Amino acid sequence: MKLKSFLRGVAVTFAITAAASAQADITLRHALTGEVLDLSFAKKGGNTDKFKQFMQTGKNPYNGDAEAAKKGESLYMTGCSGCHGHEAEGKLGPGLADDYWTYPRGLTDQGLFEILFGGANGMMGPQYVNFSTDDMLHIMAFLRSIYKGDPKKAEWLK
Repeated sequence: MKLKSFLRGVAVTFAITAAASAQADITLRHALTGEVLDLSFAKKGGNTDKFKQFMQTGKNPYNGDAEAAKKGESLYMTGCSGCHGHEAEGKLGPGLADDYWTYPRGLTDQGLFEILFGGANGMMGPQYVNFSTDDMLHIMAFLRSIYKGDPKKAEWLK
């Protein structure tokens, strides 16, 4: 009887471990150094179901969501447009609506998130102090919604 209980416990533990490893989170890395990003620094309030989904797939679940893009536009205008322009055309910082990316990883949702969260060269500091992780996904949805480049180069559409 004790052996049966023990084996049942081992089986349950194995099943839970297998399920957890099957749903392992993506690894986010700094755009310049390649170091793993420490999400514990993130502004509070961003650990939403959509962010958790993003962490599973590396794809922004808000892409194509007009309401999310509208919220992202408001956040972008507040925190990003001063450097990247009101239409993401580029000013002090590069344009974000075309198919040229200073950091080619920005062609993927995971890469764009890494740039936003951890910062990059020049004046692009880490944005985790200004935006929650969920806010960053909204900003990304806005940027994807105004994309004017070649759709064949838009990795996030694949």
